[in-house]
Amino acid sequence: MQPGLYHILFISGALFFTGVYGFLTRRNLITMLMSIELILNSVNLNFVAFNKYVWPGKMDGLFFTLFIIAIAAAEAAVAIAIIINLYRSHKSIDVENAEDLKY
Repeated sequence: MQPGLYHILFISGALFFTGVYGFLTRRNLITMLMSIELILNSVNLNFVAFNKYVWPGKMDGLFFTLFIIAIAAAEAAVAIAIIINLYRSHKSIDVENAEDLKY
């Protein structure tokens, strides 16, 4: 039995809210970055599901998904570089220790 659109949307919603919960409750920058990646993956799952079930003849959802994957890879590379520099200067990757980076 093949999963339907509602099953995929349920999984995508669970991924999205897990990512939002992880982003809002964690204070570790690596964990927050992984939560953002969960949110982006849930959006990708939505694009692919709607492309398959609502507009099966078009490729728009797949192109958006590839674009988001490329943006997520660039975002992860920049974020990890920032986290490494923060760790070198403050010896911690806690969000509260990054407070002095504002000014």
